[in-house]
Amino acid sequence: MTEEASAGAIRVFHIQQGAARELTALPTAPPAQGFYWIACTRPAFSAGLARVQTTLQATAGLHLVDLHVSDLLNAHLPSHYDYTSQYDLLVFRRLTATQCDTAVPPGAAPGAAADAAALRRSGPPVLRRIDTSPVGFAVFDQVLLTVHPEDCTVRDAFAARLLSPSQPGSPASSSAAAAAAAPDSATATGAAAISATETALREARGGFAAGSRLPTSPADLMLRVVNLIVDNYLDLRRELSRQLDHWQAELLKPRARFANWNALLEARLTLHQLDEICEDQRAAVQDWVDTLETWALPDTVPALRELDLLKVRSRDVLEHIERVVHHVRRLEQSTETAVQMHFSVQSNRTNDIMRTLTALTAVFLPLNLIAGIFGMNFEFIPLVHKQDGFWWAMGSMTVIAIALIALFWRKRYLARTGQG
Repeated sequence: MTEEASAGAIRVFHIQQGAARELTALPTAPPAQGFYWIACTRPAFSAGLARVQTTLQATAGLHLVDLHVSDLLNAHLPSHYDYTSQYDLLVFRRLTATQCDTAVPPGAAPGAAADAAALRRSGPPVLRRIDTSPVGFAVFDQVLLTVHPEDCTVRDAFAARLLSPSQPGSPASSSAAAAAAAPDSATATGAAAISATETALREARGGFAAGSRLPTSPADLMLRVVNLIVDNYLDLRRELSRQLDHWQAELLKPRARFANWNALLEARLTLHQLDEICEDQRAAVQDWVDTLETWALPDTVPALRELDLLKVRSRDVLEHIERVVHHVRRLEQSTETAVQMHFSVQSNRTNDIMRTLTALTAVFLPLNLIAGIFGMNFEFIPLVHKQDGFWWAMGSMTVIAIALIALFWRKRYLARTGQG
């Protein structure tokens, strides 16, 4: 292993029935039992492509075609599914909270860094932290190759869950090692004890759920990782909904002046982009499910059961993605509805203001008329030369104003809409 791989850029796991362990070097031969999981970052995959291809040739009997290598190295590729006669390829864009930027592989084009910066989310903080970098899966018969963004949060989280019941020095590992060294006659007895110990450890350490098993095939592992990616977004629903609900409350305040329009428009654009990403995710997984239906039925009952479980898990992942699509669309519609309601509230407020101004103008119109009449340049005008004429004019103007105000108040021309 090189220094880059030893630092965690490339991690290799050997998963078999009831046990999972991490290897310290890339394998050079197919596994006798179980399968290999080779998980690497996109920069490490680009730098160590020759070694990875050699490992795939040694363990799976073939290597990736150049077009699929380009797909795995592309940090801007949408979710999609492709296949050959020997392996399947799935690119799935993640939706997870992270502080990192989109990874740019070494040797990329000069404009790749600018393109990656353009993918950074804008708008409210919760939307800016949703990273949509793609994760690539190459599914062979006995090997699963995954290519992750540079932070590898999904890989490390799933690896921790995968290794939690079988850490070195744990009772499960000790029991497994003792069973491997014991004579064949004692294997059956020790296997039951190991299984019970592993089940208890899974429950105690928060690894895989009680009653669940380790992945039985590369396809099973791929679906579990994809499901974890989808569930990472589902964990953000409350925070995202809380942020947008706050904006809706601000938009619907009748006397508030909402000034954060730039962030709101960016949030609407981001939600629309998330909707498109989720649609690509659903289309990719649906293509995988359709391909799964074309697989030949196995001859043995256990293999047939594993295929059925694989189909069930695929449909479950598809259902989770549909939940994400529904949630994103609901947020998008809620934001759009809040904006429309905001403008309706502002329109009603404007109508209230104009109605009040119109009523006040109507009150002063007869007063202006009286004042205009007495301001005419005629020599003989009633009440002009009387000593109490001014007070008669002011009194009549006051009576008229009070009468009009009472009339308009009775007809609710001066009342607020919110009080009605």
